[in-house]
Amino acid sequence: MLAGVLSACGGEETTTGDGSTPEASSGRLVVYSGRSEELVGPLFERFEQETGVDLDIRYGESDDLALAIEQEGDRGQVDLFVTQSPGAVGYLSAADLLQPIDQAVLDRVRPEDRSAEGTWVGLSARARVLAYNTTELTPDQLPDSVFDLTDPAWSGRVGVAPTNGSFIDFVSGMRQLVGDERTEAWLAGMAANASPTYPKNSAILEAVVRAEVPTGLVNHYYREVAAQEDPNLPAANHFFPNGDPGSMLLVTAAAVPTSAADPAGAAELMSFLLSDESQKFLADDEFEYPLAIGVAPPGSLPPLTDLPVTRLDLDRLGDDLTSTIDMIRASGLQE
Repeated sequence: MLAGVLSACGGEETTTGDGSTPEASSGRLVVYSGRSEELVGPLFERFEQETGVDLDIRYGESDDLALAIEQEGDRGQVDLFVTQSPGAVGYLSAADLLQPIDQAVLDRVRPEDRSAEGTWVGLSARARVLAYNTTELTPDQLPDSVFDLTDPAWSGRVGVAPTNGSFIDFVSGMRQLVGDERTEAWLAGMAANASPTYPKNSAILEAVVRAEVPTGLVNHYYREVAAQEDPNLPAANHFFPNGDPGSMLLVTAAAVPTSAADPAGAAELMSFLLSDESQKFLADDEFEYPLAIGVAPPGSLPPLTDLPVTRLDLDRLGDDLTSTIDMIRASGLQE
């Protein structure tokens, strides 16, 4: 499908936001990707085909890869870190393990979608939602706040993915919005409610669709992608009112570690990922919100300005990465 999207966008050549072609890189780039191969693999393959640059890609959980970059230090080589969320790159930025990104790359997105220090740039956005089975529940039966999910009435009825990077950032965001005490109480309440746990968001949505669990906390696009395969999918997304942590907006991001051997090549790859063609692929194929200025979301998604999403200070998410993981573990929500 990527080739079709690129062709429909008007050509084969990758360009930057100002229409110029990025300076070519040579050799090989090492990429650590917290985004799955299923999601971003087609983009990486296209980059290799167009530039002749070989990508040595390591896939994994964003927080695990961030910790690996920290532990490897200058002994390793990572030219580009692509993460599922800003928390992992924020963590590395706070540890002075990221290089400044070229301003031309940063200017492809709005200031609120990139690091204030210029050490990471957003690629796409996802809203947190409560997915629910439409044969089990009606909209008027859904809670007004994510904090309502700790009520005994929701015991065993809300799927969560405690080890998933998006959930970790969600909890870090909750800490930022309401403080540690209330966040710890929410986690403890979800654990006390015996909330079913899953390894990732897609597994939660699948469980919701087959009515194994009536609701689950996920990113918005999982339901949208599944609905393309099954228009009669018995699942919908519920957005909590504006300001509620349950509908916070998280961005995927890219950064250049200090261990990069080819920063220019990394800039070329980031320019490719922020090109109109790549952004349209993420929007039309993956139903994520594109962040490059001037690229519209797919027609099936309402504009972000029409959604009650809650924005965060994204630079601060990384401050809490390891302590948030410890907090989730201590809550009893995961084994």
